[in-house]
Amino acid sequence: MRPRDHILSNLEQTYREQYERARKTQLPHRMEELDAGYQRDQLMLEVLCDIRDLLAARPQIGKGA
Repeated sequence: MRPRDHILSNLEQTYREQYERARKTQLPHRMEELDAGYQRDQLMLEVLCDIRDLLAARPQIGKGA
């Protein structure tokens, strides 16, 4: 399982590459879209990581004592 920091770092790296391309080609509308998409995707990934952590931490049903 990939660590949360690794997942979020990959998202940020992808975002920065695309943002830089949009900036160099002077596409302010695209830059705004990327900003909004990054914030949305970051929030979604953080929630999914929280769910993953909760499921990984719960005891296995049918196993144990």
